[in-house]
Amino acid sequence: MANPSNPLNNMIAAIKKFLGLRKRQSGIKIIVNVEKLERRVALLENDRLEEYSTERDSDRNIVGGIYKGIVRNIEPGIKAMFVDIGFEKNAFLQFWDAIPASLDSGVEAVSRASSKKRKKLTADDAPSLYPIGSEILVQVKKGPISNKGPRVTTDISLPGRYLVLMPYNDQCGISRKIEDPKERQRLRKILQELDIPDGMGVIIRTVGQGQRARYFVRDLSLLLEQWDRICKKNETLPAPATLFQEPDLIERTVRDFLTDDIDAIFVDDEKAYERMQELVGQISKRSRSRVHLYRSKRHIFDEFGVNKQIADAFQRQVWLPCGGYIVIDETEALIAIDVNTGRNKGQPEQLDKTILQTNLEAADEIARQLRLRNMGGIIIADFIDMKSRRDQQAVYQRIKERLKRDKARTHVLPISQLGLMEMTRQRATESLSSSHYIVCPHCSGRGLIKSPMTMSVELQRTLHTIMSKYQDTVHEFLIIVHPSLLERLRLEDEDLLIEIERRYQGRLTFRSDPLIHPEKFTISNAKTKEILWPEKSEK
Repeated sequence: MANPSNPLNNMIAAIKKFLGLRKRQSGIKIIVNVEKLERRVALLENDRLEEYSTERDSDRNIVGGIYKGIVRNIEPGIKAMFVDIGFEKNAFLQFWDAIPASLDSGVEAVSRASSKKRKKLTADDAPSLYPIGSEILVQVKKGPISNKGPRVTTDISLPGRYLVLMPYNDQCGISRKIEDPKERQRLRKILQELDIPDGMGVIIRTVGQGQRARYFVRDLSLLLEQWDRICKKNETLPAPATLFQEPDLIERTVRDFLTDDIDAIFVDDEKAYERMQELVGQISKRSRSRVHLYRSKRHIFDEFGVNKQIADAFQRQVWLPCGGYIVIDETEALIAIDVNTGRNKGQPEQLDKTILQTNLEAADEIARQLRLRNMGGIIIADFIDMKSRRDQQAVYQRIKERLKRDKARTHVLPISQLGLMEMTRQRATESLSSSHYIVCPHCSGRGLIKSPMTMSVELQRTLHTIMSKYQDTVHEFLIIVHPSLLERLRLEDEDLLIEIERRYQGRLTFRSDPLIHPEKFTISNAKTKEILWPEKSEK
């Protein structure tokens, strides 16, 4: 038997412990950064950033919130009604969202013996169900985006750890992301044995795979208690009123991300750490050991290499391992993604292989970027043209596979004859770029400003207009421009300006102002300082 006090044995034990720690840290981990104004959560897989979420004090995440509202207006032309839920803008409720809905395509329906058939309702029944002035219970499915109000539904659902409770829908189902037939059969049996109240239904979430029946029983009990509290508020509070709000980022992280494949959670705030320990303990006391308090003076996101990955991932141009790159342009309703070979030239005789490699890596990165940036709506990806239908199918299957881990609903079509792949991604909240950036005051969101030459042309055109208009009354003009434009006027357009002076028998004096907009200039009477341009109607 080996002597435990032997220095060699101690060294071997230390090496094994170190290698075990490295192996654990190279798996999947969650990094939580808590600051005064913002909370951030990053999910790393083998030290690579795969999920990223932020929450700020100024943000009001209302998605998932349940409200008691009042129907203010019905618009049959667009088959929608507007509901006052207490916000500045009324919520938008489409007729088909105001009636009981069937299960989502991502869920397999499971029949129950106790289920009763109900009268079939259609979207046309919505106005009679909820006339103007009537009270209505709704849940926000999409937050306010741009100048649009929130979008709501009467098909209310409460997510738990393993189940989703649907109080007004008696259908039950299992997430299709659970693919093992034997496991699905086991879960069907558990679902059929659950004591679910009449008129209600539940969905088993993906995280329920492999869990014991008692966990589902406990989860259902907690959800029913939560729904009971909401019902009591509904009975006592006058409309419009908030009955339920989704938990904050810390609690959502424990509920949605802490699965069996997560190796560790590191959090840099003691209060958040204690709260996570408590929340994790309610799910599994053994899992508490996976939550660690980070105490180092170095910033936690720097320690785990998250900040650099965030900076790299949120550029317009994102490089691929092979040397190719993708370019991402985001508009209000559409995301355009262009794939380029970049530095990945490959061998001339292996061009098809080089293109396929670039497109496959682009498919991986596109799926990742959609999650990281929380981009949604219509997405058009312009892949490099592939002659082989087999290669096109390989890229299509790759992106479908990578999108499986996305919590948002996605739908993707095969590559078209033009080399374009069309897809949609559920958009419940604004993308990170929309919530973290403001429109540039210089380019107004175009990403471009007029060149000095263009501004010189516009200035000279305006000088002709103003000097001819005031030819008899004003003879000295003061023009204030941006320094970049003044440099152009001095070096290249001086002769043209002298010609204008001669033509109108006036004198032009130029001054630069670094604070003026590069696309703006002012023309005034040099003696009286009266502004001649922009005219009052142009300001």
